[in-house]
Amino acid sequence: MDRVILHSDMNSYYASVEMMLNPKLKGKVMAVGGSTENRNGIILAKSEKAKKAGVKTGMALWEARQVCPDIVIVPPQYEEYIKYSKIARDIYARYTDRVESLGMDECWLDVTESAGLFGDGEKIAEEIRNTMKNELGLTVSVGVSYNKIFAKLGSDMKKPDAVTVITRDNFKEKVWPLPVGDLLFVGRATRSKLNRCGVNTIGDLAKYPDIYLKSKFGKNGLLIASYARGQDIAPVTAIDYRMPIKSVGHGITCVADLENNTEVFAVMQELTQEIGQKLRKHGLAARGVQISVRDKNLFDKQWQRQMEHSTQCASDISAAAKQLFADSYRWTENVRSVTVRAINLIPAEMPTQLSFFDDVEKRERALRLENTIDEIRRRFGYKAVTYATLMGDLKI
Repeated sequence: MDRVILHSDMNSYYASVEMMLNPKLKGKVMAVGGSTENRNGIILAKSEKAKKAGVKTGMALWEARQVCPDIVIVPPQYEEYIKYSKIARDIYARYTDRVESLGMDECWLDVTESAGLFGDGEKIAEEIRNTMKNELGLTVSVGVSYNKIFAKLGSDMKKPDAVTVITRDNFKEKVWPLPVGDLLFVGRATRSKLNRCGVNTIGDLAKYPDIYLKSKFGKNGLLIASYARGQDIAPVTAIDYRMPIKSVGHGITCVADLENNTEVFAVMQELTQEIGQKLRKHGLAARGVQISVRDKNLFDKQWQRQMEHSTQCASDISAAAKQLFADSYRWTENVRSVTVRAINLIPAEMPTQLSFFDDVEKRERALRLENTIDEIRRRFGYKAVTYATLMGDLKI
């Protein structure tokens, strides 16, 4: 018996949420865009009307206004997008406990075991489509198929507010004529390489000899070919499944170039506040730190090192990141963006070897302080308490 997999994609998500929250935007050519005062001045999402007018995601705001002078651009409200994304998952959970996210606005659902209660996959998809519209005021496109890859393709075929069914009997007719770049996990570079080999459609990929695919693309070539042939068997994970956390990081592109160590160190201290909080939340400790730096010419550099002891403290991670930067970066160019990552994670309660010179009491006091800061921020907001060194202009 074939599985029944749905892929639900919330149409023009950011823009749709904005129009739902502010009905005056409905019917207008509108988009969600970053601030013109910093480097995030680009189109983040656009309405269907803006799309038809030629506005594209990633386009600079001034370019969008040239393409469409009447466009209305509103700033993003990420808290609202997260809120409605969670509500959508609650709706999906009415039908199955196997709900796997693919970004904030997309989810796979395995409804194989739900047919006895709710009907076949197409009926469930139609119910979800109508429920989302009636309860949230948002539209979704839903693909229905027997595997995840084809369900995702189905949700992309008709937009907005539609259901598309792809079966074993019709997938060659519906899927194989599509451009090979439409297949999930075929990125721009892979698509270009496939095109140079004469593989332009998904059907071309399905028929391409495995021996040549492996020689040119390795195991990945065989994998995407199996997807094109409808042989995807990957399961939809349970709604409460969490991937093992291998690292915790935070990065930012600054609104102006950082010109010296002091400015970089302040940004690192700010970034590690969130890293430490996440480590404590998940009961993890870091044994190493990694930093990534992009200079004003967009050239990336990365370094990492082990720390003397495992830690959950932002102050320890910040100090290690600062020292690593001071030892590694040569100031030939100013810095555009900085990322700090806590790596080599272990459970916080795991025993570790102490050295004779370890000041355990001092480390425990630091951890108690940061736990107290977490509680103050939880009750009164993130900006309720901060370090004096972070009160100036951090260029973020």
